[in-house]
Amino acid sequence: MASNLTPLTSRLTLLRKPSIRFSTKAVQNLQFIPKLSRPLTPFLHRTTDFVSVHYSSCRKARAINASSQDEELVVLGIETSCDDTAAAVVRSNGEILSQVVSSQADLLVRYGGVAPKMAEEAHSLVIDQVVQEALDKAKLTEEDLSAVAVTIGPGLSLCLRVGVRKARKLAGAYALPIIGVHHMEAHALVARLFQSDLQFPFMAFLISGGHNLLVLARDLGHYIQLGTTIDDAIGEAYDKTAKWLGLDMRKSGGPAVEELAREGDEKSIKFKVPMKQHKDCNFSYAGLKTQVRLAIESKNIDAAIHVAEASEEDRKARADIAASFQRVAVLHLEEKCERAIEWAMEIEPSVKHLVVSGGVASNQYVRSRLNKIIEKKGLQLVCPPPSLCTDNGAMIAWAGIEHFRMGRYDPPPPACEPEDAVLDLRPRWPLGEELAQGRSEARSMKTARIHPSLTSLIQASMQQQQQQP
Repeated sequence: MASNLTPLTSRLTLLRKPSIRFSTKAVQNLQFIPKLSRPLTPFLHRTTDFVSVHYSSCRKARAINASSQDEELVVLGIETSCDDTAAAVVRSNGEILSQVVSSQADLLVRYGGVAPKMAEEAHSLVIDQVVQEALDKAKLTEEDLSAVAVTIGPGLSLCLRVGVRKARKLAGAYALPIIGVHHMEAHALVARLFQSDLQFPFMAFLISGGHNLLVLARDLGHYIQLGTTIDDAIGEAYDKTAKWLGLDMRKSGGPAVEELAREGDEKSIKFKVPMKQHKDCNFSYAGLKTQVRLAIESKNIDAAIHVAEASEEDRKARADIAASFQRVAVLHLEEKCERAIEWAMEIEPSVKHLVVSGGVASNQYVRSRLNKIIEKKGLQLVCPPPSLCTDNGAMIAWAGIEHFRMGRYDPPPPACEPEDAVLDLRPRWPLGEELAQGRSEARSMKTARIHPSLTSLIQASMQQQQQQP
């Protein structure tokens, strides 16, 4: 019996057979995939029947299929997974034609972090302007685009929805193929945008506000998860520490803590390194956050008093806490990263690079400490420039280009999609399958796996392709 899963599910439509449908059964038959708790769902559920558009009827697709000149691809990338609204236009030769980011820094200051409902409203207010500005700066119109790429997960559902709706509206109006992008994969692949000779396999350490993720990238769409976050990521710990220390949150917690930490003694407070007893590659920052909060309370630090207005003694106490926190927080990264490199080298001895990306990768202290580990292991550190480390549209466009080249994209959405269409977003979406020896022995993850990993979906699609006559 055929599954109701359409190719709109997760950009697994292949160039030669764009109307492919792969079943839940095909996914479950893969040996490395755990039994699914629920059937896979399409990328878009409609309230009315949807007739799938075959690519042969799409003007853009016909032109792309008929042309072997890959450098002619021009993709718009849209990113709204968390607290920044971003769009960029990128050519498939690696040229970034434009990049626009609308920050929600003021909201971060007001709420001391990301407030999902407020973030959604902020995205909605600026999404049209950001996308138009990206096109204007690129000196292009929608007619010049080859496709639209958009983040569909992981992230905050309310925020993801804004970007996906905009992408589908634009793609539908101009009959453009659409590519749903995995946010964390985009962080890993962006290194190949500015360093074109970076080949698979390589390791990736993705460090952001919501995720810590260590993966072995064996190929495009084929990832092995070596370690992940079991509760709070390091970016969350930085943000909370900055808030409790009364720092300027307009440039986010990481830069604020790093700046103050330069004035402090990193060994003045003996914070415990998380998960020392667990010999895996997973991360936990909830306990360290509690240690920091208690240390701040013991020093009678009032977060309502901005650090710039604090007394010399009070500022010194805050700086010591910031430095001590940062040392232990990054030491946790170092220990897990070193173990993950050893595991990755056992699987793929040819690995030569470790990509460190994500917002926290812009932290110079983090980079310098990780670089020492990487050099000791005989690898080369690859760090995208800061503008490509934080959430941005260029990384989404580039990930879209990489998959488009493999023929993984979806047909244009309906030109007049109903307002009540329910989008299948992926707020909790693993990138790769978990390495058996990497399973956490600590407490269970807070968030259950809702969607099968990107890797398992692509592997299932490829398997079914091979089985078809």
